[in-house]
Amino acid sequence: METGSPHDTGTAGTDGPAAAAGPAQGHGPAAAGDGPVWIALPPGLLKVRRLMLVVWLGLSALAAGLVPGLLAGPVWAAFAALPLALLAWGWVLLERNWRSWRYAERADDLLISRGVLWRQETVVPYGRMQLVEVTSGPVERYFGLASVQLHTAAAATDATIPGLDPAEAERLRDRLTQLGEARSAGL
Repeated sequence: METGSPHDTGTAGTDGPAAAAGPAQGHGPAAAGDGPVWIALPPGLLKVRRLMLVVWLGLSALAAGLVPGLLAGPVWAAFAALPLALLAWGWVLLERNWRSWRYAERADDLLISRGVLWRQETVVPYGRMQLVEVTSGPVERYFGLASVQLHTAAAATDATIPGLDPAEAERLRDRLTQLGEARSAGL
């Protein structure tokens, strides 16, 4: 399915030679006959997710080691190893998950691909989009990230692209809104 990491060649990953022939920045739909030009998520999302992992599991390790160590003896402080092991495992899994997220703009639809074990590829036709939102919570704003959420006529096909640069999120929102209005005019 995937021949290489979407981050091997900068921010625009490819699925083969056909995708490499598309636009240089990956903005806009690819020309007819080309494969989709996949755009990977920026590394800031990975940084935020790893920070949250360290904070929560670091506090858990402190509590799991300190409380039993003080109440039952220093041998019981070894319980702190469990959250630390989860932290090491989560560190690797977060990177694999982050690398799996990518999106591509085509002539008639937007593709969103994600997943490590169970790959999901969502196809959102421009004409079916009803609302395109840019959201950014307090942690995302602090790290300069935003998410684009797409709402369609079918609730099950709502899709999100997390961790984008705010300027890219706004560009994508404006482009998708414009294409959605143009495609739905014929309905």
